[in-house]
Amino acid sequence: MNTQEQVMEEVAPRLELNGPVPDFEAVTTHGKIKLSEWNKDKWVILFSHPADFTPVCTTEFMAFAKLQKEFDKRNVALLGNSIDSVHSHIAWVRNIKQHFDVDIEFPIIADLDMKVAKAFGMVHEASSATAAVRAVFFIDPARKLRAMIYYPLNVGRNFDEIVRVVDALQTADKHGVACPADWRPGDKVIVPPPATTKDAEARVKSKEYEVVDWYFSRKTL
Repeated sequence: MNTQEQVMEEVAPRLELNGPVPDFEAVTTHGKIKLSEWNKDKWVILFSHPADFTPVCTTEFMAFAKLQKEFDKRNVALLGNSIDSVHSHIAWVRNIKQHFDVDIEFPIIADLDMKVAKAFGMVHEASSATAAVRAVFFIDPARKLRAMIYYPLNVGRNFDEIVRVVDALQTADKHGVACPADWRPGDKVIVPPPATTKDAEARVKSKEYEVVDWYFSRKTL
């Protein structure tokens, strides 16, 4: 195998929004799972953290745990990942319970071979060659990637935004609309613009929506 072939083999497939995510089998704190078969009817938030027994990661795991019921309401399963052993994960989960009285109910992948981290582009060597950055992947029940967010090693995630993205994606899917900047549940949504001049003319005369112009209309759900 020549150098070019080796490089091509080592490069992970490009992740694209609305495209399929890489499937994998992995050992977790809840046993072995295969992504394509795990919680098949649910959305999945797959997220990575740099390392167990680190302070920022500990605050993030507690934040995920405290929002567990909110994710359950939204039919979302949580799945953590880091380049640590399953025994390290178990010990850390027990340590969080001991010191903070917080139960971590979601599984954590033991990714010692970096198989998952490399497939999803979680390792950014400019930051660290041995630890994953704080990545968040929003995966729908069809196992398509709907959104992704990256945070650096030294900045914890915004959990209000993570929940907001789930709400926005599910609202857009259910109602065939778009969500404007800073949208929150209960806010007006954007109606997709018309695709023909005839429909554009009809839109500006519409009484069904709050019409600013033919391309910009809002409505309340």
